Amino acid sequence: MTLTTTSFDWVRALVHKESAIVLQPGKEYLVEARLLPIARQRGLADVSAFVESVRSRPDTDSMRCIVEALTTNETSWFRDGDPFTALTSTVMPALLAARGPSERLQIWSAACSSGQEAYTIAMLLEDSMPNATTRVSITATDLSREMVARTKAGRFSQLEVNRGLPAPMLVRHFTRAGNEWEVAAPLRRMVTATECNLAAPLPRMGPFDVVYLRNVLIYFDLPTKQVILRRVRELMRPDGWLFLGAAETTLGVDDTWERVVVGRSSAYRPKKGN
Repeated sequence: MTLTTTSFDWVRALVHKESAIVLQPGKEYLVEARLLPIARQRGLADVSAFVESVRSRPDTDSMRCIVEALTTNETSWFRDGDPFTALTSTVMPALLAARGPSERLQIWSAACSSGQEAYTIAMLLEDSMPNATTRVSITATDLSREMVARTKAGRFSQLEVNRGLPAPMLVRHFTRAGNEWEVAAPLRRMVTATECNLAAPLPRMGPFDVVYLRNVLIYFDLPTKQVILRRVRELMRPDGWLFLGAAETTLGVDDTWERVVVGRSSAYRPKKGN
């Protein structure tokens, strides 16, 4: 490993400042692995040489490259399964009963990576709601400009569609585009992708009926988790539903949410009066 302690500490500080993500000591291997391809692309011998070049002559693009490289873009179709089953079995029927017949429903897929979660939701709703493509809008956000561009394109490699996408859904909702698979146009129109840093003041969006904020809070310290949950709640309808990752909870973090069991999953709803 070529990464010096000075370089690692500078990267840690930059990533925390720009994204609030905490890189603990011991994550040097992660920084090395994520930044080495960028260093080589720029003709530099190792990661420390790249980091020192940016540290001595800071520029916005290079610093953005570092931060985006160190955000986790792990995703797949129907990841963890149960939160999607809960959406169609419980959440959407409850929302449709509570809303007017022409009222638009808004869903937020936060930290969406390359868009698999947002398009999973779109496919499920088109298959279960007669007018989903015109009644539901899905906002997909991510810190990474590259991931937002990929979500907008709605194109996925064979390897990517093999990760959890049932074959009947692939046939029904995708078309071949060279060596890739492209999401059908009606579903792409349901999804609006935009950049969003969860650790910064959130853009004006919503109000959302459902928010998927899954496998994100685990990367933040407690004060940042509290700020994010408060900001998310401010963008939700009073009877909205929040889905977190299986290892995440609002318990002990923000007591203005109540946990509800939905099938084999859990969701969180704003407590009344907060």
